[in-house]
Amino acid sequence: MKLLLLDMIGIFVVLLAAAVVALFSGPYVVDNLAVALTFLIVGVAVTKYRYEEKKEKGVYEHERSWQNVVSNSAFPLLCCVLYHYSGSPAWIAAYVGAFAGAMADKFGSELGVLSERPISLGSFRPVKQGTSGAISVLGTYLSFIGALIIGAAGYFLYNYDPFTIFTIALFGFLGSVADSFAGVLEEKGIGTKGTSNMICTIVSGLLAYYLLKF
Repeated sequence: MKLLLLDMIGIFVVLLAAAVVALFSGPYVVDNLAVALTFLIVGVAVTKYRYEEKKEKGVYEHERSWQNVVSNSAFPLLCCVLYHYSGSPAWIAAYVGAFAGAMADKFGSELGVLSERPISLGSFRPVKQGTSGAISVLGTYLSFIGALIIGAAGYFLYNYDPFTIFTIALFGFLGSVADSFAGVLEEKGIGTKGTSNMICTIVSGLLAYYLLKF
């Protein structure tokens, strides 16, 4: 089995990303690494969930490339760098929010794909499972649950209060919604899964940033 479902270059990029987090997170280094590790481990679990069924439907992605790692981690890493040079803890909130968005997208795509009745956000018509830009009741619900997992981790790692936990979860969910709208453009040949992932983390991360900034 591939380590964390990543190819060799993907593993190298993960280690490089971990080094960036370690160098630029200051006193939050352990907490930030724990958030990233939570995303990786839980992400593998939901990817492997009912994988035989996903394989039969042609929607199982058994291995991730370095592009997938970059698209999910580029903005969180930027948040660490901006925190290092600004000293503003709002960028740490943005880091957590970005991973909440990534986790929401992971749950929505890996578990929501099992829904029998997805519809396209572009046409609001039924589409086949695994179509970019498609949503379902199951996937929408699970997206919020995925984001809530990262928000809950914030309780143990950053001493977040219940309001902050649920707000982070909400922002992560909104990031996954932005990802779905970007997916509609994917189906039209505009952008890729990587750009959609990046949009997701940027939207959820910036919303979390402004939560603490103001």
